[in-house]
Amino acid sequence: MGLTPLRLTGSAAEMGAAHGARYRDAIRRFARERTAMAGSAYWVGRELARSEVLDIARGCMDAHERFDASLTSELQAMAEAAGLDIADMLVVGGFTDLVDTIYGRHGHGAPAPRGADQCTALLVPGTRCADGNALFAQTWDMHESAAEHVLLVEATPDDAPAFTVFTSMGCPGMIGMNEHGITVGINNLVATDGQPGVTWNFIVRAILRQSTLEDALACITDTPLAGAHNYLLLDSQGRGMNVEAMPSRHAITPLEQSPLAHTNHCLSDATLAVERRRLPGSQASSEKRLARAYALLEQTPLHDIDSLAAITRDREAICVEPTAEVREASCGAVIADPAAGTLWALRGLPSEQTYQPFLVPNFEPAVQA
Repeated sequence: MGLTPLRLTGSAAEMGAAHGARYRDAIRRFARERTAMAGSAYWVGRELARSEVLDIARGCMDAHERFDASLTSELQAMAEAAGLDIADMLVVGGFTDLVDTIYGRHGHGAPAPRGADQCTALLVPGTRCADGNALFAQTWDMHESAAEHVLLVEATPDDAPAFTVFTSMGCPGMIGMNEHGITVGINNLVATDGQPGVTWNFIVRAILRQSTLEDALACITDTPLAGAHNYLLLDSQGRGMNVEAMPSRHAITPLEQSPLAHTNHCLSDATLAVERRRLPGSQASSEKRLARAYALLEQTPLHDIDSLAAITRDREAICVEPTAEVREASCGAVIADPAAGTLWALRGLPSEQTYQPFLVPNFEPAVQA
């Protein structure tokens, strides 16, 4: 299940059109599935018609346009190339945030489903890495069928830094690094304060348009968010932070001398106050993965790409394999070395697949002060 990059260049509209045309049929199937899911009681607490789901998505478009007109034009061109409305495309990429938005309007206290548990992510400071370069790693967990939708995009936009991003067909971006070494990863969270706002994949791509960690952080903290996600940020000089971001509040933990790990439950009292109720099994899964991640991080005094790859392959907790009852699985994984401008990525179960290295286009090493 190797990854062959989709190489995009030109204007935002040209990049979106190329993406949408290349994966037209898969995007259309994905849109039907996700729109149905976003209107199901399993995900949002009550049944909604497809038209209701798309009306709520359209209600978020003004916020996206105000946030980044260029990214909005990319999504519009992707939608047109795939033969879809832009609201369909917003559901394809921003599904879990739109679940929070819909729940905020219609949820009535229903717990978040098991399917909302996605990803285990790590930040390791340079002082704990063999070559002194801070590192990032994460799994991407989803229904096992999502593995076939995974792709890697290498892009050189006309109006923004070049970037490499791990994503899925029809989604503008999930986990990536730009030519300045700005790196971003994510975990899904669940919220009661969802609202019409900007979805997480737009936040990821906006972060990849920045040249400083401070500006990357502002993309999260200064934006009206549609739903809840945890963001992990790292730059080429080894500065990093973890950001639990809910629509009404956020909690920031800087990367200091010890590694940081995060899974799918809130750790801050502030964000816990607006976290959607979680099923006991989901909470136990998230807590188990978090504890296991920290235990594995402490087993190795100085980390490198191989040691982080081994953590993502851990079959005790981190590398999630489907069962007869639960078909969620680790559908891919990413490791990033921002100081070297390199992403290692794979599609499928990390325990069964091999990481491939990808040098970010136009990358130039940072000049140390």
